[in-house]
Amino acid sequence: MSLLYPGYPLAEAGVKVAGESELPAQTIPDSQIQPSILLVDDDLFMLGMLSSMLRNMGYSKVSESGSAELALVTLQHDPQSGDIIVCDLNMPGIDGIEFLQGLNASPFRRSVILLSGEGGRIIHTVKKLLSGGQLVILGALEKPAGRAPLRTLLECWKPASVAASATATVPFSFAELDAANREGQWVVHYQPKVVLKTGALAGMEALVRWNHPKLGLVFPDRFIGIAEECGAIDALTDFVLQEAMTQLALWRDQGLKTQMAVNVSMENLRVPDFARRFGTMVRNSSVSPQDVTLEITESRLMSPTSAPLESLVRLRLQRFGLSIDDFGTGHSSLAQLRDVPFTELKVDRDFVRGARGNQIIRPILEASIGIAKRLGMQSVAEGVETEDDWHFLRELGCDLAQGYFISQPVPAEEIPQWLERWQARQTRLVE
Repeated sequence: MSLLYPGYPLAEAGVKVAGESELPAQTIPDSQIQPSILLVDDDLFMLGMLSSMLRNMGYSKVSESGSAELALVTLQHDPQSGDIIVCDLNMPGIDGIEFLQGLNASPFRRSVILLSGEGGRIIHTVKKLLSGGQLVILGALEKPAGRAPLRTLLECWKPASVAASATATVPFSFAELDAANREGQWVVHYQPKVVLKTGALAGMEALVRWNHPKLGLVFPDRFIGIAEECGAIDALTDFVLQEAMTQLALWRDQGLKTQMAVNVSMENLRVPDFARRFGTMVRNSSVSPQDVTLEITESRLMSPTSAPLESLVRLRLQRFGLSIDDFGTGHSSLAQLRDVPFTELKVDRDFVRGARGNQIIRPILEASIGIAKRLGMQSVAEGVETEDDWHFLRELGCDLAQGYFISQPVPAEEIPQWLERWQARQTRLVE
């Protein structure tokens, strides 16, 4: 049985957990808010088994519905019931997909555990189908659901108010972005990349953060899109590039031989003289172009016009490395590899975390690394979060690894301390 749980590096769960029947009943602390749980399944035996399992784990607010139609009646009678809905997908009449799509469009925020006997690939697709609405997908279980993986998912539930505040975003104005550029509110952190075979430091990725005067550090997914829309992206990218090149030169002077990767936007590449300006900046920083890689997010690279493609070719002619970032998330991955002279393929984290035991993402990861090898490109796995991820990537022959298992992004002044800690772990990890 697969435990498909996005965002957490959990191992695959077995169909039968060893000693499961002997597990003692779980007592939920009085201080913990009890969620109401609605079970929706046309299999009455499964309903009874799940209900008994949940009550034995200490959950007292459990109700059952033998069809999606009956579940809708229950929720209409009490719209705020069903904090967590455990729902089968394949049911007669209104199936689980239609039922959950309706809930996804409702004003009430609920958490869902998907339940199906149809296999992991269908479950994965349904999870993608339901993303972006009011439902919080805690995860998915293949039938028959085991007690241990079910408990793991239930423990990740948060009350609706907490879940909503955790995902709430504050829209930024063009004026704030302009002020950030003028007042130098940007800071750059660095995330190491290491060689999987030896554990040696291979390079750093420069990652911008916004030191917002009221909100503190803001991550780029919150402001890059706005910066592109309002024309602030060129000034922001110039700042990051200059900071990264200055830091790389400083590390070289201090005896730390490494390379640097910097993200660039498609908007940057559309500027006719971007390649020339960047080349001049690098040479003035006493940095070699061979030690610099520009990362271009694949999903933003779809059908590049002649201007970005020309910039990429000119950058490559200057001997800069070109990396296709988040590989596997765009709609024309192979076409990009064919048309753009990339030197590096960076596999998206969603195809790395927990890949060993996941029969959907494992072959995609293996194929991506294989494509990179056959095209003479360096392969990089991002989102490496566990030691098992690390060892599996070594088995597959991936070149470089990056992720929280190695280091989170840190300010430049913390890199020497990180390097000491990493070298202490390095020998054990490559034995």
